[in-house]
Amino acid sequence: MSKLLLKNVEIISAPDTEQYFLGIDNDIITAISKELPDGFENAKVIDAVGKIAVPGMVNTHTHSAMTLLRSYADDMVLMDWLQNKIWPAEAGLNDDDIYWGTMLSIVEMLKSGTTCFADMYFAMDRVAQAVEETGIRASLSRGLVGLTPDADEKLVENEELFKNWHGKADGRIRVMFAPHAPYTCPVPYLEKIIAKAGALNAEIHMHLCETAGEVSDCLKEHHMTPINLMDSLRMFECGTLAAHCVHVNDEDMDIMAAKNVRVAHNPQSNLKLASGIAPVPAMLKRGIIVGLGTDGTSSNNNLDLLEECRLTAMLHKGISGDPLLIPAKEALALATKQGALALGFTDIGELAVGQKADIVLYDMQKPYWYPRHDRVSLFVYAANAADADTVIVNGKVLMQNGELPQLDVERIYAEANTRGHRLTK
Repeated sequence: MSKLLLKNVEIISAPDTEQYFLGIDNDIITAISKELPDGFENAKVIDAVGKIAVPGMVNTHTHSAMTLLRSYADDMVLMDWLQNKIWPAEAGLNDDDIYWGTMLSIVEMLKSGTTCFADMYFAMDRVAQAVEETGIRASLSRGLVGLTPDADEKLVENEELFKNWHGKADGRIRVMFAPHAPYTCPVPYLEKIIAKAGALNAEIHMHLCETAGEVSDCLKEHHMTPINLMDSLRMFECGTLAAHCVHVNDEDMDIMAAKNVRVAHNPQSNLKLASGIAPVPAMLKRGIIVGLGTDGTSSNNNLDLLEECRLTAMLHKGISGDPLLIPAKEALALATKQGALALGFTDIGELAVGQKADIVLYDMQKPYWYPRHDRVSLFVYAANAADADTVIVNGKVLMQNGELPQLDVERIYAEANTRGHRLTK
């Protein structure tokens, strides 16, 4: 039995600014109280005075090993960026590159307060290895493109990934199937993916309606929007995480609400690539679950989910002229609980008894944390992700005092730097 006690900690969701005890038994939060909880007299103790506990943030869409291509191809149109820069560089990736690129992304996420992420890429066994070794939580999927001779082999890889890793690493890993996008997956290939996912009771993670060109091309070829097309193929019956959803109309959103399509909103990537701005307030009004994502670091260029949280709160106010849209409390929920639900995790994203212990302690001894009128507002609008001091995932302390003692961070930086330069020569 392993018990951990946080003492003198403020709780971001608490109605007051008093200090609490937060008790963790193995991987579960079992006590939040102002008095020492029973059974924790001999627990390991972290004195969190001056710190505030926040649920670990959830990055609902990224391509983690693309850290190796960060800053390589910027200020470009999406399809030019993909076809002339990213895909040629990715052709040189090997499995070890994927591993070290993923390790770099995990270091970055942990250091900025993200404890769970959804990844879509390839060599996903090595990604799963990195997740298992580091202690982070993840939803993994093998990116599937149906335009190459090895398309069926990729589908087999995703099936094996599901069989080997779904529910593994103490339940920290979930696995989805990942058709890349409508323009890279012909209908017969999509039908194979949907049939396989359905047979395994697996869910789908897919880029949908990211650009206006994607939608117009789909209308020309299929006389349907991408959402209509996937609905006609019964993909949504599998359970679907749809990345981007920038160019969706009212009919699309009605289908998404009816079929429980969850959305990964990637505002910074969408702005940088000039793809547009997803109609998130309209989605939320319909009850659609929306989480936040960074996308890959070659289109963002970081994995700072607090930036995405702040941008989401401000962006939709600005374009609508309505300062009441997505207040700080709702933005924080999108970055935590709603993101968890988007990935199919129902037991993370909140600081509550019975939830998994995925917790980040942020150092409030910073000038922008004063005066403390509203701590949620301070976190969303003023704080810095680098204030993350301690990170706990599944009840295990992965970072303390800003350090990751189980990881050889300097080697990870060196490997990523060497491999990134090799890929882009």
